[in-house]
Amino acid sequence: MTLPRSLQGRLAILLGLLLTLLWIAAASVTAVILRHEMDEVFDSALEETAQRLLPLAVVDIVGRENDGVTQRLGTLRQHDEFFTYLVRDAQGRILLQSHAADPAAFPAYAGPGFRQTATHRIYNDEAVQGTIRISVAEPLSHRDAIAREIQMGLGLPILVVIPAALLAIVLAVRTVAAPLRRFRETIESRNARDLTPTPSADLPTELAPVAATLNALLERLKGAFEAERSFAANAAHELRTPLAGAIAQAQRLRSETNDPAAAARASDIEATLKRLTRLSERLMQLARAEGGRLRLERLTDLRIPARLVIEDIARSQPPGRIALTLPERPVPSDLDPDAFGIVCRNLAENALRHGSETGRVEVSLTGGGTLTVANDGPVVPPEKLARLAERFERAGGGADGSGLGLAIVAAIADRIGGELVLTSPRPGRGSGFEAVLRLPTSGP
Repeated sequence: MTLPRSLQGRLAILLGLLLTLLWIAAASVTAVILRHEMDEVFDSALEETAQRLLPLAVVDIVGRENDGVTQRLGTLRQHDEFFTYLVRDAQGRILLQSHAADPAAFPAYAGPGFRQTATHRIYNDEAVQGTIRISVAEPLSHRDAIAREIQMGLGLPILVVIPAALLAIVLAVRTVAAPLRRFRETIESRNARDLTPTPSADLPTELAPVAATLNALLERLKGAFEAERSFAANAAHELRTPLAGAIAQAQRLRSETNDPAAAARASDIEATLKRLTRLSERLMQLARAEGGRLRLERLTDLRIPARLVIEDIARSQPPGRIALTLPERPVPSDLDPDAFGIVCRNLAENALRHGSETGRVEVSLTGGGTLTVANDGPVVPPEKLARLAERFERAGGGADGSGLGLAIVAAIADRIGGELVLTSPRPGRGSGFEAVLRLPTSGP
């Protein structure tokens, strides 16, 4: 038999099986002891019956006029006769017998004491110097029937007690295992980024070290991840000033030189430094998305950061290049406005950078908290579309981007319990790209 993998199931099965075996063993031993005691009681009754009947038989036989005549006692009313007897003389002639006695069931007299045949238990006794002998017999089937009734009396409760005991064991095991079950459910309900210690106050002492070890491991992992995020954020922050200075120097070099080749190299250096600046900004955003607190205890209207971000991006674009559609009513959410602003900026800039140069980028936010950013452009192959949310993955090899924009949006969506869906081509069209992010909202 293969035991279930559940600890609760194993305890219930093993305890139930052990209890059943113990009950059967106890019932069997009790039946054996009771059969032995019962045999002693019936043997005593046989002996007592013979000793009571023998004196009466002697008086009756000695007073007879005819010697050697068999006398059968009649019955007053019909009844079951478990004890039958014969009174014989020294020659074996039957002098007296009970009304239901069968002489064939009585073997030849072999002296006082107990004898047993295949069908009867017999007690012999004698009087008048062995000339009058009595044999009292009891059918073994009578004893067997009583023994079976006793065994049934011991065995039938098993059919009721064992199921009730098994149910009690299951309930007891479930009650005892409740803290362990809650501990398991707490761990299962966590996402991959939740590294807070697990509550273990109500765990049994045998399992408390497991929870303590797990919490210590979570603390070490949390420290390692925080150190990694802190390093990325600090490195990106510290790069800002020297990068800004280097960009200024490249711009000054380009303005002061009269050599076209030197001016071109200065422009290339400036463009490279600007890409490095954008990369450092994306690294800071990614560090915040993975380690910062993205859900607040208050509600804010998501329309406000969406409008600010899109208007800021539109200033550097031709008129009509980007369009924003917002609902008339507020869109309340506990999402950090700065985090939502990062989402809007990355999706909008990604659409502008990788979409058609003349096509319009459409940004819309619904009252249910669904942010949609769509643009015209070439269709992204399905195998590349499935990897776009990974770090440093670009839609096109020649695109001017860090490859972190969609990875940052995906990280924020995972942290807040949202869902990022990327589609290419746009629904209802033969080209383009669409990103849909479903955000947590509160209220109507």
